[in-house]
Amino acid sequence: MNAIPSEQKIEYPTSDGQPMAETILHRKVMCDLIEGLERHFSEVPDIWVGGNLFLCYEKGNPEACLAPDVLLAKGVEKWDRPNYLLWEETPPSLIMEVTSLKTRWEDQGKKRRLYERLGVEEYVLFDPYGEYLHPRLHGYRLDRGRYQPILSAEGGTLLSRTTNLLLRPEGLRLRMVDAVTGEQLQWHDEVLVALVRESAARRAAEAARLAIEGEDR
Repeated sequence: MNAIPSEQKIEYPTSDGQPMAETILHRKVMCDLIEGLERHFSEVPDIWVGGNLFLCYEKGNPEACLAPDVLLAKGVEKWDRPNYLLWEETPPSLIMEVTSLKTRWEDQGKKRRLYERLGVEEYVLFDPYGEYLHPRLHGYRLDRGRYQPILSAEGGTLLSRTTNLLLRPEGLRLRMVDAVTGEQLQWHDEVLVALVRESAARRAAEAARLAIEGEDR
């Protein structure tokens, strides 16, 4: 009879070898959400954001795992986890899936049922191309252990209570807005543009300073 492997010998998956997202747009939206949440909560020591990593939910069973597109957990330390081991952490507060026609059955079926059972407080689905979700943004929130739809406001906007952020479709992408201040969380490419502009402004200011010093000599 084969011995049951000890916990020390069990290797839980960190990668499935698959592309990060189905399309360039899906990858872009995932990056918008992951990086936007990371920046927004960067000063909060016990909120951790990850994405496209395995959530392992059954100790001793490395096959009991799936990979949420976006995951936010509260009450945990910030560090670069290779995976999220549920028996060592708290259940995620928010999971978001950038869904498509190809992944609809898993996103609306297996994942939704599992996240509900695991106690994930909010589950949000965003269908960038509107392939099957109408409206494109759907959300669910736990109520006495069962998921109930999050009612949307004008324009299909949803309020995430776990983050206090408004989620709003904008073009083919998803915008996050601070519900208190109204500040928009920047997308990845917007951050890059801002950095380029800041760098150009610094160079122009330095060139002007040197020109003035040259005239004074």
